[in-house]
Amino acid sequence: MSDTGTPPVKPLEHYWQSVNGVALLLLPLSWLFSLLAWLRRLAYRHGLFETVRLPVPVIVVGNITVGGAGKTPLVIWLVEFCRALGLRPGVIARGYGAAPGQWPRRVDGASDPAGSGDEPLLIARRTGVPVWVDPDRPRAARALLAAQKCDILISDDGMQHYALGRDLEIAVSDAARGLGNGWRLPAGPLREAPSRLESVDLRVSNGPARPGEHT
Repeated sequence: MSDTGTPPVKPLEHYWQSVNGVALLLLPLSWLFSLLAWLRRLAYRHGLFETVRLPVPVIVVGNITVGGAGKTPLVIWLVEFCRALGLRPGVIARGYGAAPGQWPRRVDGASDPAGSGDEPLLIARRTGVPVWVDPDRPRAARALLAAQKCDILISDDGMQHYALGRDLEIAVSDAARGLGNGWRLPAGPLREAPSRLESVDLRVSNGPARPGEHT
């Protein structure tokens, strides 16, 4: 109870973990979201929207749910793994939380998190590799490759950013939350259908692994 005697308002995420009245009310919007997402992916698949292929391999680390799932630690691990193989990796990201302004932006250890976003700054500080952010992932990738010598790119998030061609997809899930009630936004936490996980190259669980996943 709040000080006024009325129950506190629960965040929408609270209703994504079960089938309940609020989720049911939002279900028609989820159907619309699903239709638009399907049409968008179909447009990329058939060449109506451009998918940019880069001159270096691209690994996309993402998920099909909203919210954190542990992607950034995996990106950092992949950077170190690639460097151990003698590769020169770079990282691109959306820059969530960054203030609007000129894109793309280079991120280094001295960058202001208000201009880069917290996670890209963490990656830059932990790894020291080139990191560029831009809501337009291909534009970030081109800027990075034009400015610095890299022979492999890792995209922090971006599974649904089909404008960026990719050579390997890694889907990360949070074992504690799973897929929630299994419904799409806004009635559930899913950006895409659970069947999308069948098309990725590798599934990683942040916590105890389920069948088909790695921890």
